[in-house]
Amino acid sequence: MTFDSRKPGALPPAFLSRETSSFMDFLSAQAPHLLPAGRHLPPARGDFQAPHGTTVIAATYADGVLVAGDRRVTSGNLIAHREYDKVFPADEHSAVAIAGTAGLAVELVRLLQLELQHHEKIEGTPLSLDGKANRLTKMVRDNLGMAMQGMAVVPLFAGYDLNKGRGRVFSYDVTGNRSEESGFATTGSGSVHARGSLKKLYREGMPEGDIVTAVVQALYDAADEDSATGGPDLTRRLFPLVALVTEDGYRRLGQEEVAAVARAVVEGRHTAPDGPRAPVL
Repeated sequence: MTFDSRKPGALPPAFLSRETSSFMDFLSAQAPHLLPAGRHLPPARGDFQAPHGTTVIAATYADGVLVAGDRRVTSGNLIAHREYDKVFPADEHSAVAIAGTAGLAVELVRLLQLELQHHEKIEGTPLSLDGKANRLTKMVRDNLGMAMQGMAVVPLFAGYDLNKGRGRVFSYDVTGNRSEESGFATTGSGSVHARGSLKKLYREGMPEGDIVTAVVQALYDAADEDSATGGPDLTRRLFPLVALVTEDGYRRLGQEEVAAVARAVVEGRHTAPDGPRAPVL
């Protein structure tokens, strides 16, 4: 049976072409106005404040990588949202955490998920972890024009490298520059405080329970110093989002698992407000 693209409701030939396995390249050619970089924004009037997501963390551990984030989104000096998701699966063996302009960041994540799915369907095999990180590089770079207007997106990308048999972490800046990090990475308004906390708590090859506790401690420290970062809220039962990526795939920890760790951290701060100290060598 011959396909006739002239029939009503039929897809144009470009939609059936296998010239590229990149959905982003296809969309750039067919409908560039649908991409964030293809939009022309009107000039801002007055004091425009877009909601921003804050502190996120990625870290390697014995079985793979952990990705975590607080729940708060701010708009200027106001709390815009207390229960925002900043941690997402990119595909079965990778995850992305977002900081920066919240709406654009979530859109970037959705485009990345679609990009990776599209490639796997066209090529019949998933991209390598480096290939996935490179695709995200282009997306962040394409958003540079928006970033220069104050709407930056700065993600963290992490995954389990099936070829190397270990977890890996990548950080980005607003220009799309990508760096592979050794051990852990942080980004967002409270990142400097989270990083300082992890520098004393993190060690290579930590087991799952220890790395989860260390990251929750780091997010607590970030919230303690940065008003845009939300700490554990026992009253509202709001706790950090934590996801793990191992050889078995992506897994988000249940609320009760994270709640138990967060409660233990808060309880420990009653006697040690500045948190646990690094062991003396």
